[in-house]
Amino acid sequence: MYSFSASKKAFLFLFGTGLFVALLCGNTHSADDGIQRLLLAYPDHLCGAEGNTILWCDGETMPYDDGKGPKTHRQKLEDADLQEQMEQIYPRGTDFPVPPTTDFEPGRIRNERFFKKMYGDSAERVRKNLAPVNWLPASGGKRLYMTTVNRVNEHLQAVSNELDQLPAPLKRFVDNPAGSFNWRVIARERRLSPHSFGIAVDINAASGDYWLWNSGTEREPRTYRNRVPIEIVWIFEKHGFIWGGKWYHFDTLHFEYRPELLLDAGKINPFDK
Repeated sequence: MYSFSASKKAFLFLFGTGLFVALLCGNTHSADDGIQRLLLAYPDHLCGAEGNTILWCDGETMPYDDGKGPKTHRQKLEDADLQEQMEQIYPRGTDFPVPPTTDFEPGRIRNERFFKKMYGDSAERVRKNLAPVNWLPASGGKRLYMTTVNRVNEHLQAVSNELDQLPAPLKRFVDNPAGSFNWRVIARERRLSPHSFGIAVDINAASGDYWLWNSGTEREPRTYRNRVPIEIVWIFEKHGFIWGGKWYHFDTLHFEYRPELLLDAGKINPFDK
């Protein structure tokens, strides 16, 4: 059984300051590793685990592996368990294949029940926890709305404050974000977008690229393209946001609060390699 300990609480303090890190080797997580990352990433909600069962702090339980056996990538997207949500390792910084290999997209596979439980299962319930983020306030930016659950709004504000210090040639990629909270399904899907939970933000559409644009298909996305500088990606990742530019079905506008995919409990220095 996994449960909270003094060492874990000490690590969570460091985690809360924006020290996010990732494993830099291998392609998939072990079950034990994935469970531990979930517990570390969401301590206000997950209080332990027994075998294959995740224990929520309110007493609800959730299986880590649903036992349905091998699934295709499409089946994982449509009906993911937590094990499948955690199995691909998100590569921090510049350590990712360009273009991404087929169906490599850590973070795009989501267990919808998990996110509904944590952030709200309707637009109304999510809205109750939204708070404004003053985006690039020193540059006359705009107001975005993100959830206060897991202090996502504070983490995005920290991102904004750092982006505001960038030189103008870099800031032009983020000075007119395309959106934050929006309860909706993903284009051509029945699955909810992470924007529905107030945990995702899209930066400037004019500087972004998306796999579906210009006649991309599910099995043959358009040719990979990215114009977002890695300096911007580093800042988001430092504060717990993954980037859709590292996916096979790429979305270079998209940043999403997914600390469980960035955590490495074995390190406290995010720049250790």
